[in-house]
Amino acid sequence: MKTATIKEIRTGLEELSPSGLKELCLRLSRFKKENKELLTYILFESSDEGNYVEGVKTEIDKMFAEINSSSFYFIKKSARKILKYIKTRIRYSQNKETEVELLIYFCGKLLSFKPSIKDNTALANLLERQINSIRKSISSLHRDLRYDYELELGNMLPPY
Repeated sequence: MKTATIKEIRTGLEELSPSGLKELCLRLSRFKKENKELLTYILFESSDEGNYVEGVKTEIDKMFAEINSSSFYFIKKSARKILKYIKTRIRYSQNKETEVELLIYFCGKLLSFKPSIKDNTALANLLERQINSIRKSISSLHRDLRYDYELELGNMLPPY
């Protein structure tokens, strides 16, 4: 996700109503260092959630491609960094469907990563925690979406 310039943000703010600005400022006050990224999401990307999710997935792909796989230490460190990035983008969206989709994508990338994360307890535990988080988030979705995401999650995970 490319962060907008101050000029672009100013232009986007001019299009909002006073009540919209008030709501924006109240939401903005909950965040500290990512204010500019949050404003970019609210003003330019929130109207097209699908495109936003695809942009985040593209960024995740780049981050996975840059992982130093010479030792599990670097893999763990990079996986935690990617997960922190994803969680930040989920906070911006505040959409359970986006949360589930991004976390399933992360888990799929982690499962297909070479060397296998099953050889490392910390990475396997990280994956298990994310799967539990996905299941918890899925339970709050609409019945049809719940079924689709449970099916996708079931297909991704190996049978135990």
